[in-house]
This record gives sequence, C-alpha cells and structure tokens, in this order.
Amino acid sequence: MGANRGGPISAEPRINDRIRVPEVRLVGPSGEQVGIVPLAKALELASEYDLDLVEVAANARPPVCKLMDYGKFKYESAMKAREARKNQAHTVIKEMKLRPKIDPHDYDTKKGHVVRFLKQGDKVKITIMFRGREQSRPELGFRLLQRLAEDVQDLGFVESNPKQDGRNMIMVLGPHKKKTEAMAEARELKAARKAESQANAEEAPAGEPAEA
Repeated sequence: MGANRGGPISAEPRINDRIRVPEVRLVGPSGEQVGIVPLAKALELASEYDLDLVEVAANARPPVCKLMDYGKFKYESAMKAREARKNQAHTVIKEMKLRPKIDPHDYDTKKGHVVRFLKQGDKVKITIMFRGREQSRPELGFRLLQRLAEDVQDLGFVESNPKQDGRNMIMVLGPHKKKTEAMAEARELKAARKAESQANAEEAPAGEPAEA
C-alpha cells in the first residue's frame, strides 16, 4: 500500500505518477480551488500546464494536490532555508564581573563592554563579587547594579533582577534589539561606511602632472 506510516516529517511529497489514489482535491497553479477530480484528470491538467502534480496534504480525504513547478519550488525552498540559517542568531550570554567598591575608571571600562555587548544583541550577566567584610554590605552591590542598569537603559533592560548567589550578586540585562536586528544594522552600517569611503576616494583630486 502507498500509506506512509511513521515517516519523517521532512519526507519528500509524492508527485505525478507516484500518487496512488482514485481522486484528489486539486489546487491550480495560482492557488485557485479546482475541486475534487479523478487522478487521471489531474495528471492530464498537469501535462497541459507543463507542471507537476504535487501532493501537499496526504492525510486529507481526498488528498490535496497542487499544480506547480516542483523543481523550482524545491530550489526556492532550499534558498529560503539557507537564508534563514544564515540570518539565525544564537542567543549569547556574556558575563561581566565587578567589585562592589569599583573605581570610576574601571567602572567606565566595564560599562563600555556592557554597552558593546547589548549593541550586538547579546544578553549580559553582571556578577558583583563580594569579599571578606563586603559580604555584610549587599546594598553596595545592589546600588551598583541599579546604577549600571540605569546607565544602559537606552540599550537594554533588566531581564533578571539582582539576587544573591552565595558570595556573589547577579543581574541579567537583555538587549532591546534582537540579535538578528543588531546584526542587520551592523551590516548596513558597514556597507554605508564602505560606500562613503569609496565616494571620498573617487572625489579626491588626482595629483596633476608637474609642468615642464
């Protein structure tokens, strides 16, 4: 029998003479509903249009088939899947460690890293490390985390509020922009800079030959 039990979801659909049913619900090349027709008639129409008869819903009763250029369809589907994989961005969590009594210069440096990570569309796990007597002053770490969250609020938000974890206090910042958006923006900016530098190079006057 032609029943396909327990087959993989990504299995190729049956096309043309591989379709083994007496009748099908036919969909035309432009998506129009033709109706239920005998398989022989559907195959005849496919031949007239110089297209393939493709089973798009095998479990329907009767199965739904569409007239299409299957080779072109497969190629376009593969291109879309490849593009989707290329643009897919994995969520990355960066980590930044601070001391509760951090000096201003060190704070600015660490904040700069957090800004860069958020601009890239990455999450940032901020860890305040307490040592010795500092452990009795958790409010120092809490205030520092609040200050950092306020300083970068244009780029990110507090995804996980500050919480004590042993000798550390942890907070997670999430970016406002998705990774894919940040990557696309970075690509556009890079392309714009390249175009600008090329334009500047073309506008620069060439050295005129010295007169005799």
